[in-house]
Amino acid sequence: MIQQKIKDDLIDFLKAGKSFEAGVLRLILSVFKNKEIEKKGRQDGNLVQEAILTDEEVVDILIKEAKKRKEAADIYKKGDREDLAEKEMKELGVIKKYLPKELSAEEIEKIVDKAIAVIGAANIKDPEGKQASYGARIGKVMAEAMKELKGRADASAVGAMIKKKLI
Repeated sequence: MIQQKIKDDLIDFLKAGKSFEAGVLRLILSVFKNKEIEKKGRQDGNLVQEAILTDEEVVDILIKEAKKRKEAADIYKKGDREDLAEKEMKELGVIKKYLPKELSAEEIEKIVDKAIAVIGAANIKDPEGKQASYGARIGKVMAEAMKELKGRADASAVGAMIKKKLI
């Protein structure tokens, strides 16, 4: 379980005196705890006493946190605050250690091609030859591709690849 690995690594970082990494993991664990609290209560009409996050939920949280760090670093760079941008990038590096390994462009392209074949979207026209909504076509292919790519590829890069292939 990813969450347990993070807890174990936090203890290791604290023992090794790595306060920066430990601080990042503490923050991530607090986000997990908040999500667990959010899940407690009533779900589907049943009272839930204890909420445990699945690995999929943990990966979703890590992706969101990584995205926040990347966006913050970009904003700091634009504001000429390289010191803060560097800190955000270091935090991103710690978070990325717990995300699934990112796929290469070739691997992503294979999955995108497979998604296009499954949806039947060789171009922006639908199979009956009518002009389909451009966004709807891309959205369907994107949804299909991200089922397999979630957490292993940047969604914006996947979207750009899909657009390039469908035009």
